[in-house]
Amino acid sequence: MRADAARNLDAVLQTGARLLAHDPSTSIAAIATAAGVDRRTVYRRFHTREALMAAVYTAKLDACETVLAQSRLTEAPVTVALHRYAEGIITASRKWPVDLRQVPDEAATARLDRLLQHLDAFMARAVREGVIRPGLPDRWARTLLTHLTSMASHEMPDLTPAQGADMVTQTLLAGLGPA
Repeated sequence: MRADAARNLDAVLQTGARLLAHDPSTSIAAIATAAGVDRRTVYRRFHTREALMAAVYTAKLDACETVLAQSRLTEAPVTVALHRYAEGIITASRKWPVDLRQVPDEAATARLDRLLQHLDAFMARAVREGVIRPGLPDRWARTLLTHLTSMASHEMPDLTPAQGADMVTQTLLAGLGPA
């Protein structure tokens, strides 16, 4: 792919993510205009709005999978891995602000489920290692983590990803740490 075509594609996907997060009914024409490209350019790559949305969700899932891998959830100390994860997810969520709970196809849903399973396993490890107290309802810690990272990503835009990760880590550990 030519460099200008790659830039255009990236601009369309990121603009699409931003606009679709705000209004899921945003048209391809509106996305093209906001991305600074002709709508025919978008239609050549994505024949339907649904195809564009699927590409945006795929880009966010790719980013989330990269964050999971770089966080080293199975081998880094729990608090270090937690901070790395939070910082990476805040960055990825700001770049790709669409809500993955709205993913329309089965393959993307299966990818999201695998990501959540990794987080559940990480939280189980945190319990085993005494970082998070035992006895919490299933998925409580992971659900709280996803809500905190979402809040830091979208409701606290003045925080840097590192500051957001600090807040997420401190809040999670203060609330769910050993009694």
